[in-house]
Amino acid sequence: MAVTLTQLTAFLAVVRRGSVTAAAEDLVVTQPSVSAAVAALERELGAKLTERDGRGLKPTAAGRAFAPYAEHVLGLLEQGSRAAREAVDDARRTLRVSAVATAGEHFVPLLIKVFAEHHPELVISLDVGSRADVFQRLVGREVDVGITGRVPDDPWLSGEAFAPNDLVIVTAEGDPLAKRQSLEAEELGHCTWLVREEGSGSRALCLRYLKANKLEPQLLTLGSNGAIREATRVGLGIALMPRIAVEVDLQHRLLAEVNVRAPLPRRAWHVVYVSEGPVRCQGDPSRDARIAGNEPNATPTRPVQPQASTTIVGLMSTGHPSLSAWRRSVAIF
Repeated sequence: MAVTLTQLTAFLAVVRRGSVTAAAEDLVVTQPSVSAAVAALERELGAKLTERDGRGLKPTAAGRAFAPYAEHVLGLLEQGSRAAREAVDDARRTLRVSAVATAGEHFVPLLIKVFAEHHPELVISLDVGSRADVFQRLVGREVDVGITGRVPDDPWLSGEAFAPNDLVIVTAEGDPLAKRQSLEAEELGHCTWLVREEGSGSRALCLRYLKANKLEPQLLTLGSNGAIREATRVGLGIALMPRIAVEVDLQHRLLAEVNVRAPLPRRAWHVVYVSEGPVRCQGDPSRDARIAGNEPNATPTRPVQPQASTTIVGLMSTGHPSLSAWRRSVAIF
């Protein structure tokens, strides 16, 4: 089989952008070259990978099945190239972290700071996005480790819980709902619920909670936790949010908690990583951090991905003073 990197790159660009024209713009090549690369790939595989969808293109069933493998191959090659560069004596190793918005805004920077103190030789980067963004970056090996509210149902990805993610329903300070010791869930059906944008894990969780309690309230969609906090403060509605995102507001009485008899969903923060691929050489600091989180002389139960896997799990066991102080000040552990 003579599949080339150019063919894989062109195919994934078409899938991502939905047209040959947009794919060519992304890749800074001509449209005929993109079309030719995708056609050549289809001949090699013996299957049609894209089909018309209005004015654009969409992947066929074969294309949807093949796309994750194409991403995996390209990601592995990029990762291997990076590993080769880092094997040079004077090259610095990198750890690329991707986190969902709540984690990235409220606690991952401190975890990175503490971990960096243990491994000053690492160059650590953090990007923040939606749950779908984090999973896509992991599968494409654009990042080494993700921090999310759940582990996706994806054969390429694995993960471990490392901390509780307590949830709370909040409203404006002074709202009569907050003054009551306990409410039935149905009493919140008349309220406007403030929710995150499509694709957000927080939004999906809230919608599941509403459905489980047979509530069909009016929804107001806002694009960030900050926007939801501000809208809640001024009385636009109520919101189901991670406690860590509103802890300071509750402490300073900028928001108030609504106590509901119906139990809130139980969640945890997870570290997520690609579950297949080559193992980094002995002495990788992130591998050492993973082992440090288990019993002495323990070995990983599955191959650990370069630079990452469960580095944060090991970090949670370090007992670092600044992390301990943070645990006391923010009650999520």
